Amino acid sequence: MTLQALLVSTDDFAADVLGRVLPTFGVAMDRSSDQETTLSRIQQQKFDALIVDFDHAEMAEAVLRQAQKLGTEPLSIALVADTAKVREILSGGAHFVLYKPLTDDAAKAGLRAAAALLSRERRRAVRIPVQAPVEITLPDTRKLDGILLDLSETGMDVLTAEPQTPGSLLAVHFKLPDGGLEVEAHGQVAWANPNGQTGVHFLDLAETTKAAMKTWMQSAASGNAGADETVPHCKLTDLSLGGCYVQTDAPFPERALVDLCLRAEEHEVHTEGMVRVAHPGHGMGVEFPSRTPEQRVQVENLINFLRNCPATMLELIISPRALVADITQFESGEKKAEESGDELEDPLLELLRRGTSLQQGDFLSELQHQRSPEETSV
Repeated sequence: MTLQALLVSTDDFAADVLGRVLPTFGVAMDRSSDQETTLSRIQQQKFDALIVDFDHAEMAEAVLRQAQKLGTEPLSIALVADTAKVREILSGGAHFVLYKPLTDDAAKAGLRAAAALLSRERRRAVRIPVQAPVEITLPDTRKLDGILLDLSETGMDVLTAEPQTPGSLLAVHFKLPDGGLEVEAHGQVAWANPNGQTGVHFLDLAETTKAAMKTWMQSAASGNAGADETVPHCKLTDLSLGGCYVQTDAPFPERALVDLCLRAEEHEVHTEGMVRVAHPGHGMGVEFPSRTPEQRVQVENLINFLRNCPATMLELIISPRALVADITQFESGEKKAEESGDELEDPLLELLRRGTSLQQGDFLSELQHQRSPEETSV
């Protein structure tokens, strides 16, 4: 299924570049150039990505705010001409940044990570066509009958006799065919058409229901999910027990969950990580979860190996896992270490954790200052 992106911009040149590049990643692009029409469209139609031009900052910010209110925030990509505003734009909710004026090569490089993450999210939320009756309880407690049109792990598409309001909460009850699985859940209206077609994002599916529904969908699907895409051309420049900095022209967004595999001869570290800070077009800082002593020993062994053999080529593989990581996996370890007083000194990790408060130049300057002659850059 083709991914859908909406470009919000009056820049014809940028539209031409993106119109050529996006289809190479399997993304179809539509375009809107005024705020009122855009806000209406994202309430009535689901887009996998929003590309907003910050040459018109007020409109761009309004579109991102509205997308956040809908409950199923699409991937957001900002077009930015003023590099001094990048940190503010990322902190305001944008996931990726493309610098203007755009070129085909720069757009391909900058969109590579976004496309990989979109593919990962689409596979996780693949929609299975299904028709079944649905009972909906509205906010005013009225009951409404509907027809289930398709289903994913995260939500459903339903048709009702009356249009719903984007952002509103409701309860759903339905039974899946060919298996008898009964589903009860609360949801939020992500988008709604005047004809009564409504996209609902699940809020509180029970784990047992979620697992059973996933099994049902796997049996109903055609089984065409491919392997996760990785981001090529990554270079590990800094590594500590707590995290690393990776040089790449296609960084993943801040707070994204990524899978890292670091290999050097017989040593291997394979772990999830959370992107703490992203520098568009340059790199990203990733924190490792400190869940087990074994994991820390593995990283320490790799660091020592790299220091002793600086000529060794390190293989680095990074792939997306989720748009937003579970922050408790990282904060819990940090708090426990502080409470016990056993936290190891880790200047790189400390810099990563406050990286979003620094401009890119200031961050990279501090990073360079931390490096000592014996530290390995690969």
